Amino acid sequence: MSGNSSRRGPAGVGMLRTANPFRAGVIAMASAAVALIAGYQLSAQISRSFQSAAVPAHVALVRPAPASVAAVEPPADPIEELVLDVEPGDTLDSLFRATNLSLVDLAEILQLDVARKYLRVLRPGDVVHVRHDGGSVLELGRDLDIRSKLEVQRGDGGFEANVVELPLEHRLVKIGGRIRSSLFEAAQESRVSEKLIMNMAQIFEYDIDFVRDIGEGDEFALVYEELWRDGTKLGEGEVLAAEFVNRGARYTAIRYDDGDGRASYYTHDGQPMRKAFVRAPLSFARISSDFNPRRRHPILNTIRAHQGVDYSAPKGTPVKASGDGKIIFRGWKGGYGNTIILQHGGNVTTLYGHLSRFGARGYGSRVKQGDVIGFVGATGLATAPHLHYEYRKNGVHLNPRTVILPNAEPLRGQELTAFRNAAEPLLQRLGSRTSMLAANRPVPAP
Repeated sequence: MSGNSSRRGPAGVGMLRTANPFRAGVIAMASAAVALIAGYQLSAQISRSFQSAAVPAHVALVRPAPASVAAVEPPADPIEELVLDVEPGDTLDSLFRATNLSLVDLAEILQLDVARKYLRVLRPGDVVHVRHDGGSVLELGRDLDIRSKLEVQRGDGGFEANVVELPLEHRLVKIGGRIRSSLFEAAQESRVSEKLIMNMAQIFEYDIDFVRDIGEGDEFALVYEELWRDGTKLGEGEVLAAEFVNRGARYTAIRYDDGDGRASYYTHDGQPMRKAFVRAPLSFARISSDFNPRRRHPILNTIRAHQGVDYSAPKGTPVKASGDGKIIFRGWKGGYGNTIILQHGGNVTTLYGHLSRFGARGYGSRVKQGDVIGFVGATGLATAPHLHYEYRKNGVHLNPRTVILPNAEPLRGQELTAFRNAAEPLLQRLGSRTSMLAANRPVPAP
């Protein structure tokens, strides 16, 4: 047998038949290790025997913990909350994939009618909140507006979706201003938002032409709601009361809900602010040509009666029906270009000319006051984009800006009494003199 060969002894320890000093050292180290392990085991047996012996009551048995043992941390809560900000091109499917949320859960959620209605289409800027456990959806929410929210929750029988009303604090605020150059500049000086000014103009549009009638020295005041939640202002609510002093005449309006979910504005004695017609079918458009039976036509250069009012506005500006009616003409009408004619009650018709295109409602359709029926253009005999608007009664042209417009139905009986009780506190807050008048008519301003 060669001098480098080896074989195992009975104990399994390698027994080398060699005079090599390196291998002899290895054998010595192995023997020492075996002896050390045997000594440790004997020591442990003696220690266990000692620990099992009786210990006097006055002797404290201290067992120090090994220095290498660390305190055990409790497991982290796997439930997480995600805020998904919707950017251009995002869908709920892509957002779920990007955040490793369960697509199976998404499919189940979208089977719910309420959830599908409010989650099918997302727009940039929308925010979706998701609470999940390792990708499994527990809750999903989306604010629909400042008053409501979609909530989806996992229950024992699957997901449930509901639209819930959010708690809001309503604070009444009064603001006002005096016009020096323009209504919008006065609003900015008084820190009145453009939204509130537009709302006020709509309230008084039946009595005041905000294009031609506004002048220096006019005044306005508003009582409106601010909407708050948890100490944060969320926005502006409804205008509850408004007053406008125009050329020395004072007009006052109070918002009133009739209990059927319909709200309108009335004078202090229950007369509706709303008339059967508005003065102008465009808001804040410049009058480029007034009603004039002796006007010289800008294209034909002849004396030709201008039997309506021209409102200059950018092409595509929506044109609204000035009153409830029926479309009796919709098409091309000579120099008027694209034209719509509405038939109203009382044998009144209104005409809307030079339209760039028509609205969705066709010939024979019934429309409500304020419905969009077309868009400003320059078709026919027109030098620039504008709306030509005519008002006829019994076939006779009348000036839309000065004709006396018929009223809508006033409040009566118990409804009038309820309105007055609701209106008086608002009139006092507004500081209006109208609440002390015997009749609601324009009165000189102080």
